[in-house]
Amino acid sequence: MKNIKMNHQQQGFTLIELMIVVAIIGILAAIAIPQYQDYIARTQVNRVYSEISALKTAAEELAMRGETPGNAASLGFTDSNLMGSAPSISGGGSSTLTIQADLGDEAATAITGASVSISRTTSGLWTCNVGKGSAPEWDGSYVPVGCN
Repeated sequence: MKNIKMNHQQQGFTLIELMIVVAIIGILAAIAIPQYQDYIARTQVNRVYSEISALKTAAEELAMRGETPGNAASLGFTDSNLMGSAPSISGGGSSTLTIQADLGDEAATAITGASVSISRTTSGLWTCNVGKGSAPEWDGSYVPVGCN
């Protein structure tokens, strides 16, 4: 019998290879995290716009009957974790009806304090307006398509 000598080399990554991987991950994270936060802020503003837009049908019905909505609950609004409180309702009947929501509670820091409002003119035209308010890091890209 021959004695077979096996040569086992240590396998694994070297320290420099691991440091390169960590550096690459750090660079990717530095780019991705701010982009993700912008995406979250944009989608939250769009969600609030959608939530108050859902009240338009009930507001239209009341307007057709010549009535003025008292509050958001009378239009069917239940609750949202992105708004500091229920949307405010102003006007109606023979004047412009405005439904306004202020972002707060669990909204992203960049948009907390901003407001989204939709208004119905007496002729029945709906418009949307998004205001920066006291939002600390507001960016114009957060505004939903079709809003000012």
